[in-house]
Amino acid sequence: MTDDLVNDPSPATAPGADEPATGEGAGADYVDWEFAASAGRRLAPAGPSVSRDEIDQLVAELREATRTAVAPVADTSGLHAPQDAPSPLVVDRGGWIEANAVSMKGMLAPVLDHVVAARARGRQPAEGMRKVGGRVTGAEVGSMLAWVSTKVLGQYDLAPESTPRLLLVAPNIMTAERDLGVVPSDFRLWVCLHEETHRVQFTAVPWLRQHILDAARDIGTKLVPEPDQTSQRLQQIVTALPGVIRGDTDITQVLATPEQREKLAEITAVMSLLEGHADVIMDDVGPSVIPTVATIRAKFQQRRKGSSSVDKILRRLLGMDAKMAQYRDGAVFVRAVTDQIGREGFNRVWESPETLPRPTEIADPAAWVRRVHG
Repeated sequence: MTDDLVNDPSPATAPGADEPATGEGAGADYVDWEFAASAGRRLAPAGPSVSRDEIDQLVAELREATRTAVAPVADTSGLHAPQDAPSPLVVDRGGWIEANAVSMKGMLAPVLDHVVAARARGRQPAEGMRKVGGRVTGAEVGSMLAWVSTKVLGQYDLAPESTPRLLLVAPNIMTAERDLGVVPSDFRLWVCLHEETHRVQFTAVPWLRQHILDAARDIGTKLVPEPDQTSQRLQQIVTALPGVIRGDTDITQVLATPEQREKLAEITAVMSLLEGHADVIMDDVGPSVIPTVATIRAKFQQRRKGSSSVDKILRRLLGMDAKMAQYRDGAVFVRAVTDQIGREGFNRVWESPETLPRPTEIADPAAWVRRVHG
């Protein structure tokens, strides 16, 4: 869950930080992931100014809110997390950065190995140059992670090579609730309802995590141009960039061929389902457990519209505007299907990859019902 627009409040380390190193294949030199994490930590702005007592209260309330969210989310969604599913982890911005650097390393290792193989067919840079390039790229990744770390309220970390679990970014939650002027305890539970839905999606549907990882790695590999196509691809990006900044086109449309766009559309359809489903469950549960939920939703939606010009440009370049659309489109799909055939009928969506909505079905829920239910 991202917000439009307290440093580590818990003693826990970033998930995956003590896991074995991953991505040590041929492409490991192209991104210095440790440098990316350390650079991101240095660049991330400090959280809100709070006392130790406020930090302790924030962490305690978030942990309690995650426990409170479990039963109503399960009852409303019909999905139940296994007893041994990892509990959510409260982190600061630095902890989120470290966790995501580890996850990106595991996710992109096959893609970077493909880059090496492609370059080997052309002119291979010397080892020293690769090391320098890896540090430069690591700095760029760290800068991106630092910026995003100020926007994320919660995230289910898929952790390709370590333990997946839900992360709650405490300083961002506190910043958002202060900016919105909402009741802190209500807002914290509201966020946890959304994020608990993501946790139950990935833990109650055991094949879903690997399906998304495989699809993302596959399209990532396909997006890498062959050496003789690099100049042409760069020219296309430069030409289309003004349109991306203006919001006329999506960044993925710039980077992908027509065939690749079809694959991206399939992933986007799944992500729209997940985000929309989480928003629907959050809103369905909210009125029964959060007295001020209507105020929170209205203010939060208004905040999303109020980003600065620079913030909007960065969001477009990182594809985050597309994520905002996923909340909206996915929620429309979930509500339309549920209204037509009920919760049990909707939950057939979790049976297998074949029952996930196709790109055209997100905008035409009745087509999914016809295909899956006959």
